[in-house]
Amino acid sequence: MNELLQPFLLQDKVALVTGASSGFGRHFATVLARAGARVVLGARRTELVEELAQGIRDDGGEAVAVTMDVTDSASVAAAFDQAEAALGLVTVVVNNAGITIPKPLVELSDADWGGVIDTNLNGVAFVTREAAQRMIAAEVGGSIVNIASILAERVQKSLTNYAASKAAVVQFTKNAALELARHDIRVNALCPGYFQTELNRDWFDTADGQALVRRIPQRRTGQLHELNGPLLLLASDAGSLMTGAALTVDGGHVVSSL
Repeated sequence: MNELLQPFLLQDKVALVTGASSGFGRHFATVLARAGARVVLGARRTELVEELAQGIRDDGGEAVAVTMDVTDSASVAAAFDQAEAALGLVTVVVNNAGITIPKPLVELSDADWGGVIDTNLNGVAFVTREAAQRMIAAEVGGSIVNIASILAERVQKSLTNYAASKAAVVQFTKNAALELARHDIRVNALCPGYFQTELNRDWFDTADGQALVRRIPQRRTGQLHELNGPLLLLASDAGSLMTGAALTVDGGHVVSSL
């Protein structure tokens, strides 16, 4: 293999992906496995990720599915215990679990607001804390990648709770990076723009969807494989001097003119 590509590989690493049952999380788990990591797939319902774990094993990789509710610190700790027993110490984390409840601000209930903040922000904090505590105790460094959004930088109607949560994730990432740097634990954020998945592909074919695409300077949405390079850069030794960064992958959307 070309020696320039070697640092992007994750051999002998154990990587945890939260929200691994669909969309970004499912894709990220597969990419990390292909890069050589032993992968832990976290979801509230284990059966949703067991098939993916089996698929990774069938392809020659190592993977385990664990039950994890990122909003419950006891559930997070139990999932890490299970992961360590199966595959070893987790040193790569992708905090991907997230939800959205799209409503105008004045129509958001307390539960609508709290549910999004609890999963998207508190979940990131709880998983990061648990992973960091264990790496520090083992005196081993690692990498934590928090999945934010371009809505951390720009805004969109009916997504006040989601935008607030993702902006907070970016600031949390910077502060956690500052605190954990002395332990050789890097913390970075990945801020995707609009990507087509099974959940939104039909919408992008509508008039509203096409109108949004026309506002992106590259005039297209992203394909999931276009996140592979940014993800591996942040997760692997290739990004060893990067911490506290928020890496935007959006076809130029956030720099578009008003």
